Amino acid sequence: MAYDWITYGLTDGVARIAMNDPKTMNAANPDMGFEIVDAFDRAAGEARAVLLTGEGKAFCSGGNLAAAVDILDDPRRDFGEQLEVSLNAVLVAIKRVDMPVVTSVRGAAAGYGAGLAAAGDIVMMGEGAFFYLAFRHVGLVPDGGATWLLSRAVGRVRAMQLMLLGERLPAAKALEWGLATMVVPDDELDDASMAMAKELASGPRSLGMMKKMAWDALDCGFETALDTERRMQREAGRSGDFVEGVQAFGEKRKPDFKGQ
Repeated sequence: MAYDWITYGLTDGVARIAMNDPKTMNAANPDMGFEIVDAFDRAAGEARAVLLTGEGKAFCSGGNLAAAVDILDDPRRDFGEQLEVSLNAVLVAIKRVDMPVVTSVRGAAAGYGAGLAAAGDIVMMGEGAFFYLAFRHVGLVPDGGATWLLSRAVGRVRAMQLMLLGERLPAAKALEWGLATMVVPDDELDDASMAMAKELASGPRSLGMMKKMAWDALDCGFETALDTERRMQREAGRSGDFVEGVQAFGEKRKPDFKGQ
């Protein structure tokens, strides 16, 4: 697939996927969603970690409301259709890809972009970045998985505060609340995010298993989580990376994991 709305690059095992419509601050649209999903499929075959970011001054400003102007006179208008068509599939791709995903947030992670940023397994933010669930200001409801992701990350009461009041959550507060992994100066964000992604890409195959287990644990009971740990430990223990890890431990050297 040719990419018109995103850029894609592969460096040291890291697939860098960047939304690329700076004039709208990377407002999401169905075609962009199709391209991101395709890029994740591509990454699954050639990368060991994914870095998802936005080109320009913002991560993602949410859905493109300019496109809604043309349908306002239609009483049967369905602004949620774009979610079903492609944008929800992006969130599913982030969850299902068998490797860690780093979201790198500069400027606004607004509307749909807030959920997209929060879906990262590691969430890197520049000091000037912020989450902004602006839906109430235009008479819409949260999407991008925000109701599920934020409620689990920061608790129902804080999630309701963000959704009902439509206030900005700056990076420092996002870190305090547990929505961000790390906050760095804006001019260091790209390098810090890539360094984090490369660190994950150099890790063992079991990192992808850890990711799956953590996501699954959000929807299962304790006993099911224990059963999953037991099953995944067997799979991890049969990997070549486990052999390398044990040998490196015995030889007092840094392991050279291959993701296998």
